[in-house]
Amino acid sequence: MEFHDPWEGSTLTPLLVVENLGRRLGDRWLWQQVSFELAAGEALGISGASGTGKSLLLRSLVGLDPIDAGSVMFQGRFLKQWDIPRLRRSMIYLMQTPGLIEGTVEDNLRAVMELRSNGHSPYSRDRVLEILQTCNRDAAFLRQSVARLSGGERQLLALVRALQIDPIVLLLDEPTAALDPDTTRQVEALISQWQQQQPQRSYLWVSHSADQLQRMSHRTLTLPILS
Repeated sequence: MEFHDPWEGSTLTPLLVVENLGRRLGDRWLWQQVSFELAAGEALGISGASGTGKSLLLRSLVGLDPIDAGSVMFQGRFLKQWDIPRLRRSMIYLMQTPGLIEGTVEDNLRAVMELRSNGHSPYSRDRVLEILQTCNRDAAFLRQSVARLSGGERQLLALVRALQIDPIVLLLDEPTAALDPDTTRQVEALISQWQQQQPQRSYLWVSHSADQLQRMSHRTLTLPILS
């Protein structure tokens, strides 16, 4: 495994500690002995060829996919010690093809906040509009039907939906894969702004673009192809 780590020797407190993680598909290992730490305020890029299990790695970190070896600790506790809904509010995985409910963009944003607060919604339209402003979107975007959104707009909705929950860690699986270059730059600016607003916020970013990982991460972890 190739690991470029210019932060070696850093004294920053790790939010996430991954030790000797392994995932097997059938009779072969997809990856083995994956170990790294994610510090507060850090951005870690994840690269690798298609089929190396980058998405499965992110899913494993938040308990959405099983692991066959090793351990994951978040904020000093193993995954099994966490209340799962609380874990998945604190560390949010954004998949390439997000699951959305029928209705408008705002229906989706409001629904997740109502679920988070057990019916007492802290949904803030002003907060959402503030987030959208960075991506040159306004209240008209909130009124759009989800059924009519492009793939890129669905990814943008999923990102805004996650940011309003105020997670500590984002697990970003090709978050700009379906976006045009202008919107890609806007989303990159939005995530950078989100991280800079609070020093403990961190993210892992999966991308096939070496240029993007250079822009958006402090270091990169490359998953190898195992024979």
